[in-house]
Amino acid sequence: MNLRDLKYLVAVAEHRHFGRAAEACFVSQPTLSTQLKKLEETLGVTLIERSNRQVMLAAEGEKIVEQAQRILAEVNILTAMSEQIREPMGGELRLGVIPTIAPYLLPKILGPIGKDYPKLRINLTEGQTAQILRMLKQGDLDAVILALPVNEDNVEEFELYDEPFLLTVSSNHSKATQTVADAEALEGENVLLLEDGHCLRDQALSICQTNGGVESSGYSAASLETLRGLVSAGLGVTLMPALAVPSPMESPSNVRYIPFSDRTLSRKVGLCWRKSSTRGELLNEFSRSLGTYLVS
Repeated sequence: MNLRDLKYLVAVAEHRHFGRAAEACFVSQPTLSTQLKKLEETLGVTLIERSNRQVMLAAEGEKIVEQAQRILAEVNILTAMSEQIREPMGGELRLGVIPTIAPYLLPKILGPIGKDYPKLRINLTEGQTAQILRMLKQGDLDAVILALPVNEDNVEEFELYDEPFLLTVSSNHSKATQTVADAEALEGENVLLLEDGHCLRDQALSICQTNGGVESSGYSAASLETLRGLVSAGLGVTLMPALAVPSPMESPSNVRYIPFSDRTLSRKVGLCWRKSSTRGELLNEFSRSLGTYLVS
């Protein structure tokens, strides 16, 4: 038995699919299946119920997965402790970021991080909120950047910035010439949203429902860039977070971004880490540094 096989087992438990679990572990499906068979032989129990249609954990498998998760989390803590001893402000920092923040925030902060923390190696994971929070709690990530609040036990939250939403319309839209929009501007509009799983979808949907907007039934998107394209094509309007709004020189001429007069139409973005993290000293300083990068 080795840690690698425990990681394979936990991945199958999370994905309930051998192919997706193998992809997440960066191995072939036959390799993953073979190693899990060997793990079952070593333990002398059947961990996984296999059928043509689905992958299920046996009752014994559920219990062993829980223990495997605890073991892997403790190994991650041990690794982090050794890094902290060697380099309190260096070593590897495994950082998770949600997709509606990563491509717009990371270019602004990675350069300054490299200058201020030359011994720190940032290992990035991009994933939806539920995924990176799960990885954080399991010890697979040291910190995450996402929309607040997360309201999780043992998770420290540090607000980095408050990001307003802008009403985003095509240049042919009747509101395209407005310089400021009221929340009521959403009333009756066909509002394009991200697909399920994105926390930004939930935030935008709440604003949409409160102010009379109608969720688009024909289209949803996996990314903000796809949303931008749908708006450009005149298929509806959307709410765009400020960091994702390009400069006037970069903005397509057929898309308009209109700020809301109500500044509460926004989301709070923060850095979160486990309260029990052995890297608390670094993460407290790191979070304050990120805040200064964003206002400079």
